[in-house]
Amino acid sequence: MPRKEENEIKVVNIRLVKEPSLYSTEPVHSPDDVLKVLAEELKTYDREVFAILNLKTNGKPINLNICSVGTLSESMVSPREVFKSSILSNAAAFIAVHNHPSGNPQPSVEDKIVTKRLQECGRLLNINMMDHVIVAGETGEIISFKAEGLMDNSRNSMEWER
Repeated sequence: MPRKEENEIKVVNIRLVKEPSLYSTEPVHSPDDVLKVLAEELKTYDREVFAILNLKTNGKPINLNICSVGTLSESMVSPREVFKSSILSNAAAFIAVHNHPSGNPQPSVEDKIVTKRLQECGRLLNINMMDHVIVAGETGEIISFKAEGLMDNSRNSMEWER
């Protein structure tokens, strides 16, 4: 006769856990405002950090999730890790943000590949990728994939003002 433990199905509970917040002396009312705060924070990091800003249907920020902390010149980005917080937050969209500690904000080939992959995964999940922003180390200079025409927005059903 099988033991009870062998037939046991564990029940799990999945939830968001709040981390310490980023603070700014300026009010945060839009994704652009949040990006300014993030740029100030990310420009100080000595390694690559990849994060996403989850957004409501009206474009207002829900939360920020740091998905990956990498090395001096790269950070592993897995769609699985990226979309966990978006799904749990019931986000309609997100903005990807990462830094380049080198101070050069220009997107690498890998950055472009990750952006395309996240856009495709977002379409499958009906969570729109609104932008991918790179913050340069030290200067805080920002490059927007959307502004530079590096994103495919042909099937993007949600727009936001920059």
